[in-house]
Amino acid sequence: MRAYGLGLIAVALIASAGEAAVREEAGSPYARYMRARAADAAGRTEAAARGYAAVLAESPDDTVLALRTFRQAIAAGDRPLAVRTARMLDAKGLLPSDGRLLLLSEAVLLSDWKGATQAIDRIEAEGVYGFAVPVLRAWIAQSSKSGDPVAALDAAQRGGAIAIAYAAEHRALIALATGRTADGVAAIRAQAGGLGGRAVRLRLAAAAILAKRGDRAGAQALLAGDDTALTAARRLLAAGRPLPGAITDAAGGIAELLARTAIDINRERVTPVSLTLARLSTFLAPENAETWLVTSEILSAAEQYDAALAAVAEVKPTDPFAEAARFARVQLLVRRGETDKALGEALVEAKAPDATAEDWVRVGQLQNELEHHAEAADAFGRALALNDAAGNKDRWSLLLQRGGALDRAGDWPQAKALLEEAVRIAPDQASALNYLGYAQLERRINLPAAEQLIERASRLRPDDAAITDSLGWTYFLRGDVPKAIATLEAAVASEPSEPTINEHLGDAYWTIGRRYEARYAWRAALVFAEEKDAARIRAKIDTGWSQAVAAP
Repeated sequence: MRAYGLGLIAVALIASAGEAAVREEAGSPYARYMRARAADAAGRTEAAARGYAAVLAESPDDTVLALRTFRQAIAAGDRPLAVRTARMLDAKGLLPSDGRLLLLSEAVLLSDWKGATQAIDRIEAEGVYGFAVPVLRAWIAQSSKSGDPVAALDAAQRGGAIAIAYAAEHRALIALATGRTADGVAAIRAQAGGLGGRAVRLRLAAAAILAKRGDRAGAQALLAGDDTALTAARRLLAAGRPLPGAITDAAGGIAELLARTAIDINRERVTPVSLTLARLSTFLAPENAETWLVTSEILSAAEQYDAALAAVAEVKPTDPFAEAARFARVQLLVRRGETDKALGEALVEAKAPDATAEDWVRVGQLQNELEHHAEAADAFGRALALNDAAGNKDRWSLLLQRGGALDRAGDWPQAKALLEEAVRIAPDQASALNYLGYAQLERRINLPAAEQLIERASRLRPDDAAITDSLGWTYFLRGDVPKAIATLEAAVASEPSEPTINEHLGDAYWTIGRRYEARYAWRAALVFAEEKDAARIRAKIDTGWSQAVAAP
């Protein structure tokens, strides 16, 4: 049997030279492979995985195809196929390091603690995921009841900062899982004092364990805060319903570790490894909504929107993260180009009797994307009313969003009043300061006051390229061109592909006679400029700068 890895490239080239060169029967391995590749390219992950698997069955020695099948099985969430191909690759000594984590996960799901320990030994020997080894060993010790989980975690002290950080989270979770409730709650509070996404997840996990053990008051205390997931969890407790998300064994603990690691890797860039770790977390803990949300986010970043939608659909409507799942679904529809459908679904949610401010915020954001700014302002107004009725004091961001929509809808007087209120109640919020300042720059009004607002925003967020651009543009409009150029060059260095910054820098260059550099900057701006700005930028490139074509 011919190998269907690199050899197929040559076959494809021959085929492209003339249809008569290669004619294969419809049911041939070659034809099946090409159909699988077509499905792969179209983002139909499940069909691609099935196709690769069928060809691999006839060509089991093709290691290139085996690796492709392994990756596709992971993307599709096909656990049996992923495990089968991982074992094939392992037998040939070609299993990638993240595949080793798959075999560990399989052993955990089978309660094969000896096999799990052997898998961890291999992971430690390979070194790539050495930072995770203390946590992996701790959870195996906890579930197999053979060894001291705390002693296993102590080994993280020799593994560097990443190992220590991961071990600290799991020290808290293992304390709760092993019945040391007071220690566990104290550690969770130390680890999850804020309301960021990670802190919310840890608090929910801890609260779920306390609720399961009958300590509903302790669970409620951990769920304090205005976060949507925390609010939903409190409602479940008040209704006497179970609270999902408890982490009590190796499967749940290792899933939590892999999900967090996938998030951390994905922050740097989307890789097959981050998707593998996320998918493994769904294999281990399919009841954990976080695993599906993380998987969906990574699939979306890879533009595999159908698979991302399927992943987010796994989050149950009663889960505390159901609101996050609905938001993720709407965003996925937008990215897939189905903005009208996304808006329709968002409106259904917003008009429900139990709608929240977040539901109307989502509608407003979608209306803005559709350039329906007056409707967006109305939606943000409804969100503001619901927020105020609920007694929430944190309203500056809603004022900012409503003011921004009114600004784009052409109602500057009302927009200005709302933006000024946002700045008054949140004087340390850089985004509000910058918006109010820049909106006045665009109108060429109140320039001294605008400069003060933007300078305050820049002091709060000195590394924010958009705010640095606003500051540089302020200096330009107020006549300090050398200072403007230095500031705008810093903004471009931070965000070299941002069209507004490049256009501003080009305008500044032109006014002091640096004509070549000005046109270079304008050409850079034109690459990613919106159509409404492109004609103005082209005019400057062709005939030079004038007040008629100055950047707004």
